[in-house]
Amino acid sequence: MNFDTGRPRFLSNLPPVVRNLVIINIVVMIATWLGGDKMYGAFALFSFGSPLFRPWQLVTHMFMHGGFWHIFFNMYTLAIFGPVLENQWGSKKFLIFYFVVGLGAALCHNLVMHLQITHAAAAGNIALAQSLMRVPTIGASGAIYGVLLGFAMLFPNAELRLIFLPFFPLKAKWLILIFAAIELLTGVVGTQDGVAHFAHLGGMLFALILILYWKKHGQMYN
Repeated sequence: MNFDTGRPRFLSNLPPVVRNLVIINIVVMIATWLGGDKMYGAFALFSFGSPLFRPWQLVTHMFMHGGFWHIFFNMYTLAIFGPVLENQWGSKKFLIFYFVVGLGAALCHNLVMHLQITHAAAAGNIALAQSLMRVPTIGASGAIYGVLLGFAMLFPNAELRLIFLPFFPLKAKWLILIFAAIELLTGVVGTQDGVAHFAHLGGMLFALILILYWKKHGQMYN
């Protein structure tokens, strides 16, 4: 089976859950452009100990993005790989999967943020701790990485051709391992400031757990 990531799908051809997710993300992106800081303050995700944290942010941050390229690559990836999973599982199961991995990504990210804030406070760096509590997190990337992991588990030997490497196909199982290694390395060494690496890893982790659970209980395709 060969899935070519260089062929975009038109919105009208997408299955219902993927199509509606893309539409909602676009609508929220426009609202964010219009609303500015008020949107970020209300709907971006803040650490649990922050005075800006609200429970609904665990969901709403998944539909917010920081700019055109941020939303473009997330929605492009969702439009390529999401339909494969939705067609395999059905719309209801795919919707459950998407939100479970998205929420899992948020929890993992906030756990890491909590540890960073606690460490900074324990070291006496109150200014850093307070600064971290006011850092917003936005984007569907955690859920998207979960979708990629799900695709790789269902079709490990599918050959993928990336936009920037069209003549160098990689099997899905190797590509997702490369992505995971990059996210872990950059997350640990602290490169690429502003990127929620542990949210990406959290999305993959929860996708792995959920799919293994479905397989164990014979619920993968029902």
